[in-house]
Amino acid sequence: MTGTTDASPAEVPATPAIPETMRAAVIDGLGDASSLHEATVPVPSAYNSELIVQVVAAGINPIDAKTRSGRGVSAGIAAFPAVLGFDFSGVVVKSPYEAHPFAPGTEVYGMTMVPRTSGSYAQYVAVSTLSVAKKPAALSHVEAAGVPLAALTAWGMVVEVAKAHHGQRILVHAGSGGVGHFAVQFAKYFGAHVIATGSTRNQDWLRELGADEVVDYSTSRFEDVLDDVDVVIDLIGNVHDNTGSRSLKVLHQGGLIVNAPTGSWPTFLEEAAAAGVRATTFKVAPDGDSLSTISRLLESGDVHVFVDEVFDLNSAADAHRALESGHTRGKIVMTIPAH
Repeated sequence: MTGTTDASPAEVPATPAIPETMRAAVIDGLGDASSLHEATVPVPSAYNSELIVQVVAAGINPIDAKTRSGRGVSAGIAAFPAVLGFDFSGVVVKSPYEAHPFAPGTEVYGMTMVPRTSGSYAQYVAVSTLSVAKKPAALSHVEAAGVPLAALTAWGMVVEVAKAHHGQRILVHAGSGGVGHFAVQFAKYFGAHVIATGSTRNQDWLRELGADEVVDYSTSRFEDVLDDVDVVIDLIGNVHDNTGSRSLKVLHQGGLIVNAPTGSWPTFLEEAAAAGVRATTFKVAPDGDSLSTISRLLESGDVHVFVDEVFDLNSAADAHRALESGHTRGKIVMTIPAH
């Protein structure tokens, strides 16, 4: 049997030209928010299976401010000027090879690995293909940039570690924050009875997110009104009013407390053991597969991201000041200019 085969190569989209330098918000040393300023820096290079993504928007997270001020992951900064920022949403401009699923032009979102790599407060990032997912079509780039680190942290704590399920009583501290507002929604989605702490202005909003009970921390001590909790999602630690230590009082024997903020509770494991509860810290991983699962929940409308404020690249210092004010509902995002 004979025949003909069309062996002509597939049409490959032209790769956009990538400049040698880019605009970025950088720090020249550790300090307060005023140390962030705009500068021109080299565009990072991609190696092996990495992508180059042109950033449209970058999420602002507490770890960014901690790192800028000398805590967080600042010890890993190898040189200055340094570009901070984990979260991004943007468009692929360079792929590892021609047939790669993330071809140039693909809209993606994900996490960088600051300080191992240059961060997302910039026009371009180099990032592993394992750390990104296709941007949900239902979300704008600004909305998508508010998702990765916060949602992956909440997913890891609530779903992977706490294994949220029907009948479980889960307390989420700081439920209206970036991680917290995702934690409330994930716990509710998987059937748990969700309790959240928050300020007076966020009481109704937390119920809209799915909280079954809301404790106003300005008028009530949560340990006075709660008991028999299965899991505490601790997003505060002991940096304010010994929230972490007080949380041990509401857990039943053998309950679980999961603490995320680095360095927020030095005696965490010892106190939990003395109280007879299980305890673990948590560190987020830039997992593109988990982010793809979260994308489906965002696309279906079962989970929502809330962006509280949006800043420009040249207002990065103001974005950090807003974050550090402690009154953010949901996320703060920074837009990145194309030119």
